Amino acid sequence: MLLLIDAGNTRVKWAVVPSSERSPDALGRWAESGMVEHAQVRSLSDAWRRHRVVRVLASNVAGQAMRECIEHVLLGAFGMQPVPLEWFASVPTLAGIRNNYRNPGQLGCDRFASAIGAHALFPAQPLVVATCGTATTVDAITADGVFLGGMILPGLGLMANSLAKNTAQLPQVAEHLDIAEPFADHTDAAIVSGCLAAQTGAIERAVAAHARHGGKVECILSGGAAALVSPHLTVPHRRIDNLVLIGLHKAAMNT
Repeated sequence: MLLLIDAGNTRVKWAVVPSSERSPDALGRWAESGMVEHAQVRSLSDAWRRHRVVRVLASNVAGQAMRECIEHVLLGAFGMQPVPLEWFASVPTLAGIRNNYRNPGQLGCDRFASAIGAHALFPAQPLVVATCGTATTVDAITADGVFLGGMILPGLGLMANSLAKNTAQLPQVAEHLDIAEPFADHTDAAIVSGCLAAQTGAIERAVAAHARHGGKVECILSGGAAALVSPHLTVPHRRIDNLVLIGLHKAAMNT
């Protein structure tokens, strides 16, 4: 089995798939998968130990401490002779994606994996991939797989929290991100409305800009806050969960 790990800023997601499976139809179809908060990562040994894992491919944007923690958990799961572990990194070309960053290695490995996953699911289509998490990233990919670049902005909760924490009279609203009308008549809703407008505005602007050069654009929405952003988008879009894991799976098929 192949173990895929996506260590994000707040959670760690994982999935296991047959290591011999290389069919495009297998992308996103896991033998088992799960998600834990950072504080629960050490509990994953038991879940991973249940599988005959022969390879591990991991994406980590949570820093060196998380990397060491995952290595320790893998050691606990598979013993003193652990299975081969590969840390996924952005490179100039991989799995149908050409990385157009000035310094290809500087691109976040999660964004690169998401681009690979989205292009694998929707080949030959211009794409905007919006991942709504702790940060929101909005990236453009051409129909022939060129990663053009993207935007990074604070995520929905981070935006709301920054207003609430840095302005004395504003209440904490990060956990109440729901609004029906764009023009709010009280401060809580005004904060939420502004944050949602910033998120959706960035995505819609990216789609419009990409469409001017690439024709009809497929907009892909992913990440923990996607369910909150999705109802407020005015452009057609698809929600795809676990896009980083899908990209890792596709990358593993090509290496």
